[in-house]
Amino acid sequence: MSKLNTNQKKLIVVIILIIAIILIYMIMQKQNNQFETSTPKNELIPYNEEENQTTNESENISKESQIIIHITGAVNKEGVYTLKENSRISDAINSAEGLRADADTSKINLAYPLEDGMKINVPSVNDKTENEVEPYISSSIEIDTSNTNKETSGNKKININTATKEELDTLPGIGESTAQKIINYRKEKGKFSNIEEIKEVSGIGESKFEDIKDLICVNGDGAF
Repeated sequence: MSKLNTNQKKLIVVIILIIAIILIYMIMQKQNNQFETSTPKNELIPYNEEENQTTNESENISKESQIIIHITGAVNKEGVYTLKENSRISDAINSAEGLRADADTSKINLAYPLEDGMKINVPSVNDKTENEVEPYISSSIEIDTSNTNKETSGNKKININTATKEELDTLPGIGESTAQKIINYRKEKGKFSNIEEIKEVSGIGESKFEDIKDLICVNGDGAF
């Protein structure tokens, strides 16, 4: 084999150097990649519009799941309170820091479910009212409806011999239970001969009669 001349030797050296440089570069690049992989980066969290909207909807649902009630009477702290939806009268009493010593819970149902806007008046043992359970629990919506019914009826008295349960329920202090008792009385004993006879219905005493006597009649159109 012929000996390499000087130029060929130089070419071989150059090629070897180029290969060595390429190998060194590749090794250094590999080490840099490994370092970047092992070092945590402070990445910016992208804004997710759908996720943010879901969060806002959850907050709205949470607000909608609350009710506001007003509690007065024989409790330690009367006032307006925000409760969870589906709360009971007992929950409202707990929010009002419990019952007073003179509270009479026999006249109310502590498990009664509450709705937004309700008012609860906890009676005391000294309360001499003859009202039944209903007057201790009232709703602004129901009261407004009753007033509307009275105004749209042309200011007429309610004929207790022909009135429906709903019409009787619009009278002050007459809840659904008492209204049904009035209807049952009519079925069993016939029509009322005078308005005073309504006091014979269970649950209607003298004080309740005084509240409704100017609003009822037994015949005619009952116009004021």
